[in-house]
Amino acid sequence: MIAVINYGAGNLPNVVRALRRVGANLTVTDNPEVIRSAQAVVLPGVGATADTMASLRQLGIAAILPEVVAAGTPFLGICVGMQVLLSESEEFGRHPCLDIVRGTVQRLPESAGKIPQIGWNQMQIDPAFRDHPLFADIPDGADVYFVHSYYCDVADPTIIAARTDYGLLFPSVIIRDRLAAVQFHPEKSGDYGLRLLANFVAWSGATTQRG
Repeated sequence: MIAVINYGAGNLPNVVRALRRVGANLTVTDNPEVIRSAQAVVLPGVGATADTMASLRQLGIAAILPEVVAAGTPFLGICVGMQVLLSESEEFGRHPCLDIVRGTVQRLPESAGKIPQIGWNQMQIDPAFRDHPLFADIPDGADVYFVHSYYCDVADPTIIAARTDYGLLFPSVIIRDRLAAVQFHPEKSGDYGLRLLANFVAWSGATTQRG
């Protein structure tokens, strides 16, 4: 069973719909104990890191997520669900995040042009991750859909599985052990987004019978 965390994220219904479409056995929950005991965890997200962190703390979820990741539970963070994994964010003033991944959430550079980045852009898969199960049947340079003004400046470059160019090469996918996170919205990214979600479901083993 995949626990999809419900803390009020606007993209929750679309993420749930997409996961069910690719055969996920899931439950939508804000219960820390359900999340702790789940076979896999998905953290969706849109909006600001500070608001997301406030909601996760209020629900008691922020306290248990580092434990869940450290236990090796397959974990997928999406958009702001990726950003809050970092140590801190500079969005609307510097503030702490989950500190599961060392690094800082920073604003995209003005040289990128229009901020936020809204629309399709390519993810360039790092050769070291080309054969990772999360990228099965997804070509290097696949177009995926972004909506964000901030990016993850991670301290360890060896966990950057894919990069995207928007004023700078920022991490669009990070993978460390059983932790994965994506800056784009797979639920809005067409066939390749669904494929990535299907790959995560298969990687976690939390599938349900369809037919």
